[in-house]
Amino acid sequence: MAADLLRLTVLGNPWIPHSPTVKQAYALSLPHLEVLFGGAAGGGKSDWLLASAAQYVNTAGYAALLLRKTYADLALPNALMERAQGWWSGRGAHWNGETHTWTFPSGATVTFGYLEHEADIYRYQGAELQMIGFDELTQFSERQYVYLFSRLRRLKATNVPLRMRAASNPGGVGHEWVKARFVTAQDAQRAFIPARVLDNPYIDQAEYIRSLGLLDSITRAQLLDGNWDVRREGALARREWFPVVDAAPVDAQRARFWDMAATERSAKSSDPDWTVGTRVANKGGTYYVEHVVRERVGAAQVEGLIRQTAQADGQAVTVCWEQEGGSSGKIVTSHMEKLLGGFPFRAVPVHKDKVTRAMPMLSQAEAGNVKLVRGPWIAAWLDEMCAFPQAAHDDQVDSASGAFAALTTTHYKQPGAVSYV
Repeated sequence: MAADLLRLTVLGNPWIPHSPTVKQAYALSLPHLEVLFGGAAGGGKSDWLLASAAQYVNTAGYAALLLRKTYADLALPNALMERAQGWWSGRGAHWNGETHTWTFPSGATVTFGYLEHEADIYRYQGAELQMIGFDELTQFSERQYVYLFSRLRRLKATNVPLRMRAASNPGGVGHEWVKARFVTAQDAQRAFIPARVLDNPYIDQAEYIRSLGLLDSITRAQLLDGNWDVRREGALARREWFPVVDAAPVDAQRARFWDMAATERSAKSSDPDWTVGTRVANKGGTYYVEHVVRERVGAAQVEGLIRQTAQADGQAVTVCWEQEGGSSGKIVTSHMEKLLGGFPFRAVPVHKDKVTRAMPMLSQAEAGNVKLVRGPWIAAWLDEMCAFPQAAHDDQVDSASGAFAALTTTHYKQPGAVSYV
């Protein structure tokens, strides 16, 4: 049965120009509802995913969707869209650049899409698909993956199977749920087919293995060996860097930095960003993360939260936030100046990427100069900090690194008027 399926849909399929590897052929013949292929780099994941989408393009009414996290990922050199051009261009299929869809002579379609944000799942709310493929599944949330099952359906008379297919390496924000769903769990409708560079005869194996050998030990184990059990706690920070103390010195210098998301939980966004205000104290080069306010609230509530927190902190704490560029940023700052009348504050233009901004604080933490003041916020704070930059959220990291900068950069040290950098 599997051999017949492979012969009819793959080996005799003009839209799949490459002969599959042994691992690819096996995975293409599986009848399971869900299949995860790969685990290591160089195993032929992208070709397998593209071939999976093309298996039934000779059937009228068939529709497949291939997803990456962002459109930029789709458009990378030799990524899915460019590979598809090499496979199908000039052979009778039609490419629509606006919808990113290939239409085949049968009328079947293969569309390329992305799910950059949680709410992007609703872009496909009206779709009727028989195959959905996720490239680099660990870059997606479990909610995004599960929701797309609602788009798998078919006409009663058709024999085309409904399939959810995914390719991925270990690591990334979705590592744990992907591992739990495919690698650890056993399910009759779900299969995991590991494939490594040695399973792919089309690649220069020796050269690629040599390149992977230059990586750190954890990334090398994930990409070369496809090891799902080895996982860095966080790419940049360790929990043991942050000892917990009972209090910070009373005479320390203090600042609270706000990362303002102004996003509420809703039907379209079950995991939105947080509004976070982190208060940090500095005494003689030792930094104390004293208190974290972390709420999911709308724009109208953010201002009240900031004002109320400033009143609780008192005059000794400088209130800081990121200064956006252009006139809009100055308008916001003018508004905040009125909101925080009577309290010292700073509007801070930030031009560097998140990791670069976090590094000064993390370097001090590694040196033993950052402590946490005991409080109920610590568990969630450490979870995010020690998974950064792989975590689903980085609001607490941004807020903490902003407060650290406010206490270490010369032009922040004296409270007073707005400072533009």
